[in-house]
Amino acid sequence: MFIDIHSHQQTGNKKNIEIFNLYDDFDGVNDENYYSLGLHPYYLDELSWKQEMVSLESNVVRNAVAAVGECGLDKVCKTDFTLQQEVFAAHIVLANKIKKPLVIHCVKSFEEVDKMLNLYNNKVPVIFHGFNRNEVIARQLVSKGFFLSFGKSILYTSKGEILKVVRLENLFLETDDGSVSIEEIYDAAATLLQIKSLELQSQIEKNATTIFGDSFIKL
Repeated sequence: MFIDIHSHQQTGNKKNIEIFNLYDDFDGVNDENYYSLGLHPYYLDELSWKQEMVSLESNVVRNAVAAVGECGLDKVCKTDFTLQQEVFAAHIVLANKIKKPLVIHCVKSFEEVDKMLNLYNNKVPVIFHGFNRNEVIARQLVSKGFFLSFGKSILYTSKGEILKVVRLENLFLETDDGSVSIEEIYDAAATLLQIKSLELQSQIEKNATTIFGDSFIKL
């Protein structure tokens, strides 16, 4: 079984598990798929985000919603950074209130994200999605117990090497908004890690049940 921890595209392949991300239209959740819901820092509006949070809060408690996010901080996008921090704080509080994992979008803001997670006494599992930074940051995040999710970046040798410093127990894989299939990403990861694809699939299933619960793969 292939688990795609973060996708913006639904393939309809029922043999796999996909967590489909929504950053708006939260009422679109149905009980036949898994979702993560969050306000993406790219698209935040100072005047409307609190109302959008109301819709998010009413839908995120549904059984089909596995995680809160993607949410987080991004120093490259044009959104005011103070606004990003305010909205991210609301997501941390919400995730801990309903006890669901956080899926983090983080661009050049790892120190700030970590500080905010501590400031708001985060206790839920944290997944940094689309990780493509360096080995130093990877080691730091894993040492804190965070999970890292890799996507198409591992198809490039310089980024793929980072996989080798991440414990398998802290690893997830994803397609995000790319055109590469989750099967291709698993194959590339297994090759880089020098393990069999079935072994990798088994480990990521264990990781998923660890943070989402034993019923996760039974949807």
